[in-house]
Amino acid sequence: MAEAADFRERFQETFQGTPQETPSAPARRRSRPLAVLLTGVLFFLGLTQLPAAPKAHAEPIGSRTVGVSVDSLTPAAPTQGDKITVSGTVTNNGRSVITGAHVGLRVGSLLSTRSDIDDIAGRTGYSPSSDGGELSGHTQKIDKLAPGVSREFSLSLPAKDLGLDKDGVYPLGVTLSGQTADQQYDRVLGIKRTLLPWQPSSGEGKKTQLTFLWPLISSTHLTGHTEPDQQQTPIFRNDDLTAELAPGGRLQQLVALGKDLPVTWVVDPDLLATAEAMTKSYHVAGPDGTTTQGHGQVIAKQWLSQLQNAVAGHEVVALPFGDPDLASLAHRGKDVPGALGHLQPATELAATTVDTILGVKPRTDFSWPVDGAVDSSIVDVATSAGAHNVIARSDSLREPGGSPYAPTAARQIGGGNTAVVADARLSTAFQGDMTRAGDASLAVQQFLAQSLMINKQAPENERSIVVAPQRMPTTSQAQTMAAALRGLSDGRWTQPLELGDATKTKPDPAANQQVPGPGSYPAALRAQELPSQAFQDIQVTQTTLDRFKTILTSQDRAVTPFGNTIMREMSSSWRGDAGGGAAFRGGVQSYLDDLTKKVQLVKKSDATLSGRSATIPVTVRNGLLQGITGLRLELESSQPNRLSVDKSQPIKIEGGHSQTVKFETRAYANGPVKVTARLYTADNQQYGQDMTFTVQVTSITPIVLLVIAVGVLLLVLAGLRIYLKRKRSGTRPAGNDGPPAGSEGGPDGDGNGDDGKPGRDGAHTMDTGTPSGEQSGPGEKVEH
Repeated sequence: MAEAADFRERFQETFQGTPQETPSAPARRRSRPLAVLLTGVLFFLGLTQLPAAPKAHAEPIGSRTVGVSVDSLTPAAPTQGDKITVSGTVTNNGRSVITGAHVGLRVGSLLSTRSDIDDIAGRTGYSPSSDGGELSGHTQKIDKLAPGVSREFSLSLPAKDLGLDKDGVYPLGVTLSGQTADQQYDRVLGIKRTLLPWQPSSGEGKKTQLTFLWPLISSTHLTGHTEPDQQQTPIFRNDDLTAELAPGGRLQQLVALGKDLPVTWVVDPDLLATAEAMTKSYHVAGPDGTTTQGHGQVIAKQWLSQLQNAVAGHEVVALPFGDPDLASLAHRGKDVPGALGHLQPATELAATTVDTILGVKPRTDFSWPVDGAVDSSIVDVATSAGAHNVIARSDSLREPGGSPYAPTAARQIGGGNTAVVADARLSTAFQGDMTRAGDASLAVQQFLAQSLMINKQAPENERSIVVAPQRMPTTSQAQTMAAALRGLSDGRWTQPLELGDATKTKPDPAANQQVPGPGSYPAALRAQELPSQAFQDIQVTQTTLDRFKTILTSQDRAVTPFGNTIMREMSSSWRGDAGGGAAFRGGVQSYLDDLTKKVQLVKKSDATLSGRSATIPVTVRNGLLQGITGLRLELESSQPNRLSVDKSQPIKIEGGHSQTVKFETRAYANGPVKVTARLYTADNQQYGQDMTFTVQVTSITPIVLLVIAVGVLLLVLAGLRIYLKRKRSGTRPAGNDGPPAGSEGGPDGDGNGDDGKPGRDGAHTMDTGTPSGEQSGPGEKVEH
């Protein structure tokens, strides 16, 4: 069957393709019997030879042998007095040399629907019935074209020579006709179609009001890290933003192109805050954990200045800070406690950021789910923070029965909320690879053709159409969008309208106002959503931050950078990059944990406590650059019946300092006691980890002291007796064998003389002091 189809195509091109002169009607009638006869003979011969034919052709045949690219059509929407120029290239994709070739133009039949426009780009083969005859007098000869060789062409002609008598959209075909060695007759060897919107004047109908969103959004560039200096020098994930802001970069081109276009700017304030941070000293993270100095300060300042000038006089819509993924929040995050609570602060921060940096008051009452895909849960989340206008798309909020009619964008969807439904065909017109000139030119022509066809659907009705392109257009896509808008600049069938005014237009009564249920959300988009774990991680970080900030004397140094980073963790830019998002969240949590650990208990060695009471010192170190307050330190004895300690002491430490706190203790029994130190916040939440050490109690009781004192006294008395006895022996007269009877120190045996007065030998006795029965004083201070 494939061989038969190829034969029929060869026959059609042989007898119907590319005549240089269109035959007259009589000539056609005379040739008809001969053509029928030849048809039958050749068809029979072809069928009889088909079994011997190869199963597949080694090269493209017929109207696909030559590739034709239409790289430029100017003007894109010509008027009656314009001169049209069509430029491009032709390439021989076959294996045979093409000779006697020329490029020509063909105008097809007037298209009647938007689907017809869609079909034009997908057609490749030449069809005489729909592609029309070649315009005589407007061809360009092409030199011999060897296999694989390309040649440029450029055709120019007055617009009036097209012979267009009705306004509308026409297919414009560019063909290459010629001969090959195996088929030496002229035929169409390649064709490329583009679209020609034709409305030379403003016409009699009402113009379509067109709102074009101009997105200024980027991926996340700032980390949660800062350098440990007083200025909190920010650290960037990479220095890619410098290239985007530099002349010729994506964001620079968006600003330069949008400045002179009738657009509504849609801005992620995080991008502005990041660019603002680049105007000062910043560092860039390296793969090994080190950082290097960033060098984009001048570029960032220039870009912000250009943006301020560009948005002057334009409407600016600020998305919530960080461009949170509303669909992911609705489907994966709403069941995580506290996750939805980030939207309101993100919206408030958006307004202040844009106002501060750009000097304009933005609108924050719009939300824009990814690709305009909505369901009832997304609308609930999107409107929960006050954004009662939801930017949707017509392939999500579909018209019943697939109506080809494009209604006004604004729809009332209940609860005081408005869905602004962007046209899907216009919004997706620039999503392809626009780096190839042929693709960019076709995208422009399709956009203009679709906009004109919308106007022709109901010219008597004034409608508002919104275009919401991809969130982050590439440089070439932005340039193509700008070219399309410039094609509408003379306002023959459209007139610009700001987004805010589009919400006020009267809705079409028949337009769909029913938001689809959650089950209708596209599976491909759902697969890209942030996982539930992402929102759980975010809440862990938020809880850690909430606890950390209560002890800080300058809370804004932590709350502001980490609060902004938490919003970035929910960004729609993490779609399709689950690994990158998880790594970013993990890095933020790890850095915050490291900061909290800079306030810690200093490890204490085991200690020995002698005496009934003593003081135990415990040290708290503050490694932060700012002071801390609101903490209290508590010690807990594992055996209060053996050792009791004071309960708590307040902690207040300047940045970079330590504080040693002394706790009074009282010992009741000997032995080792485990003591645990803990820090607590003002709301009785433990801060940091426990610190445990052992105290060895060696207390001496009063009874033991009394026994020791009595023993010492007896030793002193015994020594005194021996001393006195030896002394008397040393002063006894010669011949006396001992002292007088009845005495040791005197006659009375009491150490006195016979008269009762002290004797000379006992006049000075040793004062050894009186043993004290009082408790021991405080023991020595226990050190580390």
